[in-house]
Amino acid sequence: MVNSSIRNIAIIAHVDHGKTTLVDKIIHYSHLFRDNQESGELILDNNDLERERGITILSKNVSVTYKGVKINIIDTPGHADFGGEVERVLKMSDGVLLLVDAFEGTMPQTRFVLSKALGLGLKPVVIVNKVDKPNCRPDEVHEEVFDLMFNLDATEEQLEFKTLYGSGKNGWFSRDWREPSNDITPLLDTILEEIPAPPIREGVPQMQITSLDYNAFVGRIAIGRVYQGTLKEGAQLALTKKDGSVKKTKVKELMIFEGLGRQKVSEVPCGDICAVVGLEAFEIGDTLTSAENPEALPRIAIDEPTMSMLFTINNSPFFGKEGKFVTSRHLRDRLFKETEKNLALRIEETDTEDKFLVYGRGVLHLSVLIETMRREGYELQVGQPQVLFRMIDGQRHEPIELLVVDVPETSAGKVIELVTQRKGELKIMEPKGDLQHLEFEIPARGIIGLRNNVLTATSGEAIMTHRFKEYQPYKGSIPERSNGSLISSETGKGTAYAIDKLQDRGTFFVDPGEEVYIGQVIGENSRENDLVVNIQKGKKLTNVRASGTDDSAKIVPKKNFSLEEALEYIQKDEYVEVTPKAIRMRKIYLDENERKRYASKFAD
Repeated sequence: MVNSSIRNIAIIAHVDHGKTTLVDKIIHYSHLFRDNQESGELILDNNDLERERGITILSKNVSVTYKGVKINIIDTPGHADFGGEVERVLKMSDGVLLLVDAFEGTMPQTRFVLSKALGLGLKPVVIVNKVDKPNCRPDEVHEEVFDLMFNLDATEEQLEFKTLYGSGKNGWFSRDWREPSNDITPLLDTILEEIPAPPIREGVPQMQITSLDYNAFVGRIAIGRVYQGTLKEGAQLALTKKDGSVKKTKVKELMIFEGLGRQKVSEVPCGDICAVVGLEAFEIGDTLTSAENPEALPRIAIDEPTMSMLFTINNSPFFGKEGKFVTSRHLRDRLFKETEKNLALRIEETDTEDKFLVYGRGVLHLSVLIETMRREGYELQVGQPQVLFRMIDGQRHEPIELLVVDVPETSAGKVIELVTQRKGELKIMEPKGDLQHLEFEIPARGIIGLRNNVLTATSGEAIMTHRFKEYQPYKGSIPERSNGSLISSETGKGTAYAIDKLQDRGTFFVDPGEEVYIGQVIGENSRENDLVVNIQKGKKLTNVRASGTDDSAKIVPKKNFSLEEALEYIQKDEYVEVTPKAIRMRKIYLDENERKRYASKFAD
């Protein structure tokens, strides 16, 4: 028996292949907004970070009704760093829409999210999107998807997938890309035909908590799919915990997803996705089930972290000037609160109470957490990202990433040189339209700081993506940043006169008039060593002035760093200081004598 009035689908794709835009079109087609209601674009990318970066970070639910069938749609992140989000929400769906760009084809993250979906036995429907782009190659991309599924050990049923072609932006899909349709009905019809309806399982109620939300009035809200039985409002149930214990609880309210909002109901049938209010002390992965006869579902398996960073309180001379939350207690509470919903994150306390080791999937995964905290008013300092090694059969292994670079042919040689310097191995090199498509296997250590160098060498024309592949034996030492830092010797505002005189020493990260402190990294030295400089020095004025001797200072604009760039740029003896108003780099030891002692200890 199946619940034919429901379909649960997840939309999966590589970053920027058009998932959220497609959901927009489905929402508009289903008339979830009044004609006079302003909705804008990328409706589900509803936090500032997602809109600014143009990527989905948190998975979200929305439902539409088509031909009397309720379609629950789950928009998932495309970046492997947010794989923890993908892994848990795929458990709520019965099928997936795999979106692939008609020019770019299958990319590293396409492989990552598709392998998770196929492993759960989900039925895919393939959408070759953006067929209106120049140089698109829909038929080749269709073949690529088939080959990828075959390589990922898809079943016979999964390999018999239906393919639709179209343009999410222009709002049409059809079975043949040469014959555009007028709207997205072919896509919605294919969902009803191809995605299986959820089975109705009789027995004690079972719902695994796969997501959570928060409301200031009712507190934490558990979200999941009813796997077996029926959930009823007011029912006395139990939560099965990670340690095997069973905790009694009561369902105060039940809500199902209707359009972009939620509707309160008295019961939820098997197969539907719902939100439960009133549960206490639950975690993602817990099963809500019968109190008399509890039956737990297998917990969600999450890939292990591959990278760590040291988080510590801000102890710079500018401490407390720009943020609201500055103490170690604030930092600790916020980090542990994040682990409640961010499953791929691990926090480890150190021997000092103001330092925490935070483990995550990659630099982007951790930088999004740092950026979110910064916007909430936290001040903190973060150390250089470190990859996690493992001992396998007595030998040290390290995480290896699959790196894909699409670059103009004239710059391909420079990219290959830069990647091979960092122990990368070129595996595939082939033309792709006007670009050269390069695939490497490279240690995760080698990717830290690589993006800046590649973009500089290719005049910003390279497109880089990467994903974790596997652990392999340690590849040996990798050359680090070759240039030293320019370090401020004083605290105060920099002067145009001093910066102008020092410009031949390197590149500056600060402008004249900007407040800096002793030990702050204010630039990059043109040589290998660190150099302490004074940019507060003003011009000595005399009472004799000769015309023409005062040349006006011509200062090169400062180099700006994003948070990820700063994290990838710093060396082992440096921190990134993050506050709501600024991102600064500094030496761990601000005093020059302490720095020298640390350097000699490090050399030993």
